[in-house]
Amino acid sequence: MKKIAIKAARRGGRLLMQKFGKVLEVRHKGAVDLVTDADRAAEVAIVEVLRGTFPRHDILAEESDYGRVESDYRWIIDPLDGTTNYAHGFPWFAVSIALEVRGEIKVGVVYNPFHQEMFVAEKGKGAFLNEIQIRVSPVKKLDEALLATGFPYDRKESPVNNFDHFVNFQMAAQGCRRAGAASLDLAYVAAGRLDGYWEMKLKPWDVAAGKLLVEEAGGRITDMGGAPFDIYGQECLANNALIHDAMIQVADKGARP
Repeated sequence: MKKIAIKAARRGGRLLMQKFGKVLEVRHKGAVDLVTDADRAAEVAIVEVLRGTFPRHDILAEESDYGRVESDYRWIIDPLDGTTNYAHGFPWFAVSIALEVRGEIKVGVVYNPFHQEMFVAEKGKGAFLNEIQIRVSPVKKLDEALLATGFPYDRKESPVNNFDHFVNFQMAAQGCRRAGAASLDLAYVAAGRLDGYWEMKLKPWDVAAGKLLVEEAGGRITDMGGAPFDIYGQECLANNALIHDAMIQVADKGARP
């Protein structure tokens, strides 16, 4: 299943690179939420690989409804995480694929086709970047940590918009970054390139693969109050485990959904 997930991610990533930097058909799903013909084409390519091998597995994907066959196995797919970046020619985007088995994520793949970086995790078997095992960072103090975040699509209308958290974490950490692809932010936490990450109002396809990557790399992921993380929930706070309590203290100062 891991090999098929990698194959599907490469197939989707190859299609994204073929279209990257070219004129795209772009439409709005919301005021700032975009979808392109590349999203849809990559999803079709990914689903073809998965369904070609596992025709009786369920699929939960961002762009289309594939129905339910009530399988114990469900693939959770974001064919293009970072669509706004992609549409603007900004090379920070990824394919994210996770396998959920009876409610537990067993395989997670995040593929950045522009940099040809394949992040892979399998439950109980570690996390890897291009087949080299990765671990979270050793940073112990929040004021020495580099953090990442993102802002929800309804940030212009909702008072729960992460702006307050961003200010608070900027004051507490060494620095904060907002690159625009949740799956890659989580993969970078797993690889020790970022020390922590928080965000709100995410979807399961944004975080399912990244969750397993962080855990298998020795990190910790919960909601912003420290409760067990739910990929179908509203909050995500992930880090190297060493700065977890400090991040929760900062998060407690801001508004939450």
